[in-house]
Amino acid sequence: MKKLNVAIFFGGCSSEYSVSLSSASGVILNLDKEKYVPVMIGITQEGTWYYYDGPIDNLLNDTWHTSPHCTPAVMSPNRCGHSLLLLKDEGIVRIPIDVAFPVLHGRNGEDGTLQGLLEMAGIPVAGCGTLASALCMDKDRAHKLVQLAGVPVPQSMTFEQDTPPETIAAFAGQIGYPLYIKPVKAGSSYGVTKVCDETELSAAVSLAFQYDNQAIIEENIEGFEVGCAVVGNQELIIGEVDEIELSGGFFTFTEKYTLKTSAIHVPARIADAKAAEIKEAAACIYRALGCSGYARIDMFLTPDGEIIFNEANTIPGFTEHSRFPSMMKAAGHSFQEILTRIIDLAVS
Repeated sequence: MKKLNVAIFFGGCSSEYSVSLSSASGVILNLDKEKYVPVMIGITQEGTWYYYDGPIDNLLNDTWHTSPHCTPAVMSPNRCGHSLLLLKDEGIVRIPIDVAFPVLHGRNGEDGTLQGLLEMAGIPVAGCGTLASALCMDKDRAHKLVQLAGVPVPQSMTFEQDTPPETIAAFAGQIGYPLYIKPVKAGSSYGVTKVCDETELSAAVSLAFQYDNQAIIEENIEGFEVGCAVVGNQELIIGEVDEIELSGGFFTFTEKYTLKTSAIHVPARIADAKAAEIKEAAACIYRALGCSGYARIDMFLTPDGEIIFNEANTIPGFTEHSRFPSMMKAAGHSFQEILTRIIDLAVS
């Protein structure tokens, strides 16, 4: 069989640029080289596109863009082309693309922007499409749709930069402290603050607005966070439920990528019946948000056993030790097998 050229996008104009480099390395290293040829497309933090054909280590230490292995490139929007165009001094060279695998976390990559470009060009996308990517990135709209599907969500209020501080303070007093202030469209816990009293509100709001033009105030949910890795379109494969154990505070950026004082348990330390219930809720959320290919669905499990939606990640972490591959591995699916499944779903 002819090997498929898989365009793997990494980097990007996002606060999660460094996370993307790690995830893309995991995808590239675990791709089945008997079936696929990785075509590495790096996007700098300034937004410059390069075709990269150098060592993977240069992604991990972020020297890839200073490498002689970089060639300026653009993706052709021509639906008949399906090509990456290398802009060489001697002229344009085309690399055919069979399927795209975006590994861009956060804005300008996970939010439907890149997916829209690829769909316009007629290139199959591994993972969620434009609409689902945009919806899942928007915490407010995702919560509203999931609530309509019958899954409980935290009490929240979305506000703009010109919202009067007293309006925010009044809602905070209504739902009670502690609470969370978050950017509406950001990931990896960037711009998120756990607010313990009214004196901390102003600084938390200012931080959230550094990452988005909208912010959301959410009630604190007692209990702990659980997650489900989901793969599929009509028929779904759901990995084992995982559990985040915190020593205090919340799952910050540092804790997500170092686990200095926290731990992730796979499978979660819960009854089998409750795990099955969480998987059912994850499937419901996945379908309500129009997800396809794969996504990680994060929820809270309260002390009285209630399942409450937190967020959906359409491009979750993809390192060897990330939650998504770990949940799938616990269910008997290797990293390589899952990547193959995701790509097959895109081209089938």
